Amino acid sequence: MNNRIKEMTYAGLLTALAIIIPIQFGFLKIYIPPFSATLTAHVPMMLSMFISPFAAIVVGIGSTLGFLISGVPMPIVARAATHIIVGYIGARIIITNRSYVKAAAITAPIHGILEAIVVIPFVGFDVYQLLIVTAVGGFLHHCVDSIIAYGIVTAVAKASKKDIYTVFGEFNVSKTA
Repeated sequence: MNNRIKEMTYAGLLTALAIIIPIQFGFLKIYIPPFSATLTAHVPMMLSMFISPFAAIVVGIGSTLGFLISGVPMPIVARAATHIIVGYIGARIIITNRSYVKAAAITAPIHGILEAIVVIPFVGFDVYQLLIVTAVGGFLHHCVDSIIAYGIVTAVAKASKKDIYTVFGEFNVSKTA
């Protein structure tokens, strides 16, 4: 099977997870409007960063659709749409630096800030809701899910006797941007 087909297959599987998680795992949700945190909701996006920027964008779109289908309020759907940008940036960092930890650390504040920005039309310029609840909450949720994703990719790498950056295949990770 060629790399492009593998890449699309992995992206499809992670997109399916990104759609299913908000629909089926609502019981893992913390909700402090306009912030919510569905544990593991970022994991498919973070795993897709190991594959390629294309895969990260596709999984981010799937995440947005998953939250839309689940019937959550629109501010949460808008926040899920930030996964498209965050995943893309993280994938580019992994391609360039071959460092998931660096990608997770750099994208955490970006993720929190983007989530605060996209809820402005829904909550206005309430500093407490934007900065404290949404930005800090998004940052912390990103960090927790980053650790979960790292644990998954490390376990799969160990089981398959591969480097964590080649667990999903070589794809774009082996290239320099």
